[in-house]
Amino acid sequence: MARLGVAQPQLFVADVTASAAWFARVLGFETVYLYGTPPYYGLVRRDSALLNLRHVDTSPWRDGRRDAEELLSAWIEVADIVALHDAMLAAGADIAVPPQPKPWGHTEFIVRDPDGNLICFSGNA
Repeated sequence: MARLGVAQPQLFVADVTASAAWFARVLGFETVYLYGTPPYYGLVRRDSALLNLRHVDTSPWRDGRRDAEELLSAWIEVADIVALHDAMLAAGADIAVPPQPKPWGHTEFIVRDPDGNLICFSGNA
């Protein structure tokens, strides 16, 4: 049977360069590449987590549903959820949902990026 590799969620952003800089400064990601002049596509990475950044002129999320229903753009598993939360909070991350224990045994928190993308970090506390 075919084996799957790493998934790379795609986040829709207004400014790829500014978004990549925010992911580096606030969430500790590094920019792998920016493509185009001006950049319309990019990839950021932190450890094994990869996020694609795709330029859009208008967000596809206009009706408030994303926040109301916590429609995630990405879900990332973490080894030390408490340390990650504390570091991101200290760096100025917009914590949309604070750490909460979940019935499946993980603790999760959600960060909102400047474009409104919701990124869930999940791990054992």
